[in-house]
Amino acid sequence: MIHEVQNLIGGKHSPARSGAVLDNINPATGSIIGTVPRSNAGDVDAAVHAALEAQPAWGSMPIDERAQWLDRIADGLEESIEEIAVLESQDTGKPIHNARTIDATRSVANFRHFAHAIRGLHDDAYRMTNALNYTQRVPIGVCGLISPWNLPLYLLSWKVAPALAMGNAVICKPSELTPLTAHLLGKISVDIGLPPGVLNIVHGLGNEVGQAITEHMDIGAISFTGGTTTGRRVALATAPRFAKTSLELGGKNATIVFASACTEEHIEHTLDGIVQAGFANQGQVCLCGSRLLIESSVWEVVIEGLVQRIQAIDIDDPADERTRFGALISQAHRDKVESYITQAVKDGGTVLAGGGRPVMQETLRDGAWLEPTLITGLPKDHACHLEEIFGPVVVAEPFTDEVEAISSANSTEYGLAASVWTRDLTQARRVSESLETGMVWVNTWLHRDLRVPFGGVKQSGVGREGGRWALEFFSEIRNICLHDD
Repeated sequence: MIHEVQNLIGGKHSPARSGAVLDNINPATGSIIGTVPRSNAGDVDAAVHAALEAQPAWGSMPIDERAQWLDRIADGLEESIEEIAVLESQDTGKPIHNARTIDATRSVANFRHFAHAIRGLHDDAYRMTNALNYTQRVPIGVCGLISPWNLPLYLLSWKVAPALAMGNAVICKPSELTPLTAHLLGKISVDIGLPPGVLNIVHGLGNEVGQAITEHMDIGAISFTGGTTTGRRVALATAPRFAKTSLELGGKNATIVFASACTEEHIEHTLDGIVQAGFANQGQVCLCGSRLLIESSVWEVVIEGLVQRIQAIDIDDPADERTRFGALISQAHRDKVESYITQAVKDGGTVLAGGGRPVMQETLRDGAWLEPTLITGLPKDHACHLEEIFGPVVVAEPFTDEVEAISSANSTEYGLAASVWTRDLTQARRVSESLETGMVWVNTWLHRDLRVPFGGVKQSGVGREGGRWALEFFSEIRNICLHDD
């Protein structure tokens, strides 16, 4: 089936004004599965115009009514769970099981969560001797939302839901590599009768559509998830007009394993967590634990267990319900990830597991396949330890004590997340509070509560998403002072 993706502008689906299209490729097979509009600044301007017309009525709508609209979107997505799973698997190369249980279900949950959250909003009031101050959360107006290819609908809904909840109209720019579920979201919004212009989706390239969104003078806020290099360009584009900007960027996250988490009682849980952190979504998650720090006394037992688990990972057709490890997003990206492995070997590193391209069945041989890979023996300042690879490559190194572990974990320009594996809760707290990251998991990984803040420090971003922090970002606070006559 060939999917003909279209833009959604002012409640109507349409091609790019230029008529230009991009090929949409299934990374597991290398085959073309559809076309995507190659939009430009003119399409963005049309979407902004539609959003400006729609936003005043949407923003003045009672909160409970907006919440009902979010629930209707969630209902539409929930009815389309299986379609979402199929489309996400075809678009990204990830296993359909993962697309169903993570991407599709979380997308529904995002809309439900923020529908519930705004129903509980309240204003603050402060009494003075002769006056009353009270606060209001008011919409920004029009917001630009730029989302990545690794979790297409999951992360797009993570932005759309709170932005709409707070009364904004939005211009969405999904990745041109993974447009299918964004198009489905647009169709659902039309089917349920969402007011035209509230949700607009413009497809195309980052340096054309994305740049036009970030530079548009009528867009009051930008929420961007993607690479750090692109994030810098977004920050520069928004700075002249002082637009609110949220940047969720790259990571080089440490998985820190202490001996107490590797006893006979706990070792299996720890090993499972390390593998999940390192290779979930083929390592294409900004939160993945691509740096593995292991206490020296348990180095051998941890490495031995990891090698066995990695070698047992079944790489197969993403459409097969049994598959848990799929293809990378593109051949170009696979080549980039491979280049790190090649360089690691040249520089004296040892590949303990993986490192090559798996042999696939005939229909999958043109896909972007790469084995999950474990590397040791590299110096601490090697690129594999410091740079975001964004693929199924984990680099391990030993440490002798807690001080060294913390120092190694903090030695990169990134500061997104970390996981700490220890059964000493005092140590867990001490280490967690010493890490230069926005998030820390203890004896688990990516255990997410939608109410808590999400984001990083240093080169991993600016601002926080999730819970009340998202609602605050997508609104402005107004204070009103009523003087007693």
